Amino acid sequence: MLKQLLLIAGISTSVLVGANEITLPEGTPVYLEFRDNLSSKSAIEGQRFNLRVEDAVVVDGQVLIPRDSTAVGTVAAAQKRRMLGRQGELNLILSYAIVNGQRIPLRGSKSQEGKRKVGAAAALTVAFGGLGLLKRGKDVEIPAGTPITGYVDVSTVVKISGP
Repeated sequence: MLKQLLLIAGISTSVLVGANEITLPEGTPVYLEFRDNLSSKSAIEGQRFNLRVEDAVVVDGQVLIPRDSTAVGTVAAAQKRRMLGRQGELNLILSYAIVNGQRIPLRGSKSQEGKRKVGAAAALTVAFGGLGLLKRGKDVEIPAGTPITGYVDVSTVVKISGP
């Protein structure tokens, strides 16, 4: 009955769930930035890191994820720089945003490799013999404040605080 009345009144029922609930659709972009500095030199697999929601996520005029909300990600894989000029690697995945104690699942990832220095290592090996094999590549550095875009992973019912 409520759904019929809302349709007659011209109110969208696709996202309205209850009087104080709205569905946040899957695939909605969430603009984030890193709060923590991350480096392939010190990161370990499974380590969690914090992000900050850069722009509020709004659906039908309601703020469902406020600006400055916290989001969490996980280091999926980390490899320090290595000998022979091989670079470090860092693979990250987004996990969820937190709104009023509720976890909103996110998806997104970032993979990055440091700078390769294999050519430099080969040149040093030719010039100085075995010492060239000690040349290392660069580690991956992701400074706090670096932007990343995540997406709502599954449609999620979010409680709102207004009528």
